[in-house]
Amino acid sequence: MLWHKLTELSQVNTLVNISKEQSTSGLTVLIFKHSTRCSISSMALNRLEAKWVANDSVKPYLLDLLNYRDISNEIASLFHIEHASPQVLLIKNGQCFYHNSHNGISYAEIMSSIDNNSSL
Repeated sequence: MLWHKLTELSQVNTLVNISKEQSTSGLTVLIFKHSTRCSISSMALNRLEAKWVANDSVKPYLLDLLNYRDISNEIASLFHIEHASPQVLLIKNGQCFYHNSHNGISYAEIMSSIDNNSSL
């Protein structure tokens, strides 16, 4: 899985803009908030990566929570979603239309949600 790393606060606005500009092409932005010290987070990330099939309609971003908590706080504030770790969010047309955390993170559910929200 080819992750785009979230390392700067300005990238949050960039990914929101990308999701708006590319909404007609069906692009969905995926954000995975990962704690490198948490075994549950590592398990959720490994499960997602093991099942991931390359998909041009999804642009995945990985956020290292231990080093970039301010970015996580900005994401939580912007999308009005309480912070969790691990956590996955799907963004399209500038809005979060799906989020889940911990053992609720599922490749099948993520892809189903993307398919069901293709018209956003």
